[in-house]
Amino acid sequence: MTRPGEFEVIRRHFAPLAQSFPGALNLTDDAAVLDVPEGRELVVTSDALVSGVHFLADDPPADIAAKALRVNLSDLASMGAQPLAYTLAAALSDVIDDEWLRAFAEGLGRDQVEFGIGLIGGDTVATPGPLTLSICAFGSVPKGRALRRSGANPGDLVFVSGTIGDATLGLAALTGDLKGLDEADRNVLVGRYRRPTPRSVLGPGLIGIATAAIDISDGLVADLGHICEVSEVEAVVEASRVPLSAAARKNGAIEQLLSGGDDYELLFCAPASAREDVRRAGAIAGVEISEIGRICAGSERTVSIIDKKGRPLEIGDAGFTHF
Repeated sequence: MTRPGEFEVIRRHFAPLAQSFPGALNLTDDAAVLDVPEGRELVVTSDALVSGVHFLADDPPADIAAKALRVNLSDLASMGAQPLAYTLAAALSDVIDDEWLRAFAEGLGRDQVEFGIGLIGGDTVATPGPLTLSICAFGSVPKGRALRRSGANPGDLVFVSGTIGDATLGLAALTGDLKGLDEADRNVLVGRYRRPTPRSVLGPGLIGIATAAIDISDGLVADLGHICEVSEVEAVVEASRVPLSAAARKNGAIEQLLSGGDDYELLFCAPASAREDVRRAGAIAGVEISEIGRICAGSERTVSIIDKKGRPLEIGDAGFTHF
């Protein structure tokens, strides 16, 4: 099936996604209008996803749509922001046809309903290169209350939501690097890679509780390292306390699971006195929260991983980086 022209693509597939957001102006103007609620301020994030780098070319279009939107929603959640709106810039390769666009737009539409966010604009272009999607997402937080990476203090505890390492194993299963999986485990792991779950309820619920927060995109060790760097502290993680799914526990080494990316769980710090508040925030959000380590004073700004006996574990590559 062929692909229609640029404006027909917008009219047919993307304009319907903007109907629920008045400031989108039906995608008929040069820009959108955002109204930030009184007493709140805007949080803005942007992520670009490239075929062959962030997703596989033969991934289902609806899954690609979900991942593109959800990684941005995860950034908003890590700042404690509630979703508001997003723009989408799509560079479409020659193989993208009208049927692919229909499935992609339907995937976006389902996630818009689930996460309470609307499309307000963007751009579509053709490219001889790989499919590239760039989303800019907008959220809001109470003024002066956004969660930051820079607030961790010595004595804080380190917490993480959900389970770690599923996505990196899911990618390995899709590329053939992980073989011999039973069907149930494969479905769990691949699902976590293709469709991460942004913690859009937990993030805002941690405002006033967490001292620092980040979402896990590059890997647990690497992203905790980002907190340590800007907070000027060090961290110790107990490997045995890191939460793993049954599928990950059976099929991955702990070193791989701690350094693999694409989890999009929330990693955050909070005082020991806030343990019950953290537990309550997790219960309200419907997500399990695990205490995995502690923040320490130190000038090295490093993350140490220890086993049950307190012995150091060597991780090797701490996480993903593009360069």
